[in-house]
Amino acid sequence: MNEAKDNSDQRERNFQSLEKSGPKISNDWKSSFIATLHAVFGSYAEIFFMPIVALGAVIFAVTLASPAMAAAGIVAVLAAYAFARFVKMEKQFLESGYYTYNPLLVGLSLGYLFKFSALTMFFVVSAGVATFLVTVFTSNVFLTYLRLPILSVPFVIVSSVSYLGSLHYTKLLISTHSESAILSVDFGLPFWLAGFFKSFGAVLFAPSVVIGLLISLAVLFFSRILFLLALLGYFTGALVRTLMLGSAALAFGDVSNFNFIFIAMAVGGVFLIPSPASYFLAIIAVTISTVFTDAVTSFWSTFGIPVFTLPFNIVCLGMIYVLGLLRHPMIATNIGRTPEETLGNYLANRLRYPGGERTLILPFAGKWTVWQGFDGEWTHKGNWRFACDFVIAGDDGKTHGGDGAKLEDFHCYKKPVLSPVRGRIAQIIDDLPDSEIGKIDETNKWGNVVIIEDPRGFFVELSHFAEKSIRVKKGEWVERGAVLGLCGNSGNSPQPHIHVQVQATDSIGAASLPFSFVSYSDDGEYRANDVPKEKHAVEPLYRDKRLDNITNFILDDEQKYEALVDGRKAGELVLKVAMAIDGTFYFSTPHGKLFFGKHEGTFYSYRIAGDDRWLRLLFLALPRMPLAYRENLAWHDFVPVRLVTRGLRGVLISFVSSMHPKLATLKVTQRFVSETAIESVIESAQLRIRKTALVEFDRQKGFASVKMDDLQLQRMPRAPA
Repeated sequence: MNEAKDNSDQRERNFQSLEKSGPKISNDWKSSFIATLHAVFGSYAEIFFMPIVALGAVIFAVTLASPAMAAAGIVAVLAAYAFARFVKMEKQFLESGYYTYNPLLVGLSLGYLFKFSALTMFFVVSAGVATFLVTVFTSNVFLTYLRLPILSVPFVIVSSVSYLGSLHYTKLLISTHSESAILSVDFGLPFWLAGFFKSFGAVLFAPSVVIGLLISLAVLFFSRILFLLALLGYFTGALVRTLMLGSAALAFGDVSNFNFIFIAMAVGGVFLIPSPASYFLAIIAVTISTVFTDAVTSFWSTFGIPVFTLPFNIVCLGMIYVLGLLRHPMIATNIGRTPEETLGNYLANRLRYPGGERTLILPFAGKWTVWQGFDGEWTHKGNWRFACDFVIAGDDGKTHGGDGAKLEDFHCYKKPVLSPVRGRIAQIIDDLPDSEIGKIDETNKWGNVVIIEDPRGFFVELSHFAEKSIRVKKGEWVERGAVLGLCGNSGNSPQPHIHVQVQATDSIGAASLPFSFVSYSDDGEYRANDVPKEKHAVEPLYRDKRLDNITNFILDDEQKYEALVDGRKAGELVLKVAMAIDGTFYFSTPHGKLFFGKHEGTFYSYRIAGDDRWLRLLFLALPRMPLAYRENLAWHDFVPVRLVTRGLRGVLISFVSSMHPKLATLKVTQRFVSETAIESVIESAQLRIRKTALVEFDRQKGFASVKMDDLQLQRMPRAPA
């Protein structure tokens, strides 16, 4: 499960009212209580795969229909927290519901089975601590060795052990589950609809139409995709079991069908990118799970143990593990708060980052032209399809002056070839003669060669150097931009050019691997990380020290702004720089986080967590920026459509985008309007959206002003030193 998002604005308002009506509460106590409340509500939300505190609060309120069971759930979570605090792990415990939802489920299950008593609460406390220990253990094992989430495996283990152990504890009284009249009524609903709601309620050990209806409506409110998958999972599983059992009423009325709901949610919308393909895989997973569910039920019943979520865990973990081994392209690597958010981020990132991890700079200075690119029509085929050839073209488009009969006629001949990576020289050939124009050396196809071993785990081969022009030696270390030699025409080369490819070994002419170039101009447009197309004129761009300094945000930096709406002050905003556990920096406000960073000569706004309109403004106005200034330099980017669509329209677009991905993203066209200002146009022709934003930079660091529509952030004067 991904990181839970901050919701401290609402919590702060709650405490402001509390402070007015009662004694002063210390900030430390207040912060600790808020964090604990956040973790408790987060645990309820994590059960349904959405770490949204508001959703957790709703589900918590629903569980109060059974006070004893609700109390057992809270006690289990607090017991786990107390132990986590004792072993100095409270920070990780409180950051999200990741370590709390399994203790919560165990507490609810024991509260459901046993009557409320002091002995029951002692049993719940013990089980809560045990679940925390099992959660930490299984989490480490699963993530380290299997790269899998733990799902509700700790809950299944501890609840099963607790149920077996309870057989010896005669003083633990089994609950009779007397329900209020409203909770036991089906309201005359058809058995298939009543069964759906009861299965939803059974997730929280409350197989009631009313409880299930309330929970399903809460899920529907926060994620239409998860609600659709819940329907898909329930009816797929129940229909398959109808065929097997021969009784629709029996199949649809089995509350263990909640496993089908969970499986469809997890496979179709959480751990895979929501799409028709993920929905189909969810159907397959649910169909397979029907046999597992009946088998587990038959075996577990001999010990008097409920089925719990064991079928869900077996099928989901198996499906995720196999798809991970196959490197399925739809595996979600960045899980959002909801499937809609995951989908929007995925579709935007797929367009935002077209390049790869094997990144090179262009191996020359000035403007050159791509003569042959990936899958080129001449020699870049088969094992050597990933390669680029570069030449210099004049204003007339020709690569040579005069009649092109001599090597010296060609514009790139004897021009410096620069190292595209930092690394150690692995191979050199320097003594082959340059071929005359019209002739090629078929024996030594690669000509004079330099192969560089990049410490990132690959090799870069540059070919066709001029004879005796290579200036580096084998074993020597080179940095990016170091002169390797001069462009020539040795080997299988009809005219002077630079050939570049990436490969897995240091063998000359080995099979090529995909790669990309970073920070360059492509026919006047900036490319952060991409592969240039044939006939395009490209030029490397080098980092501008001034822009680098302006965006050099360090930990605990603070920038204060006036927040303006229609030119009138609406408040003040403090952007504080913080760092996530993975080392990524982010701007923090009370309502959200904007993750950012610099990579290969580009400043990026990566993603947003939480719901802060001022952070959305900053993201839309500056999704990326080259750290190299050129007058009128332009570039393109893409952002999730959810950043500008709110209300019912945003809900519909987010839902439909799983079927029609083009709706999920907005194109952003940016350009330098001056050395200290960038204009952005955010638009979608299909959705009839067009917005213009302007970012002006402070001369020292950060943003002087950010504007879009009626919103503006204006930097406040710094306090005198």
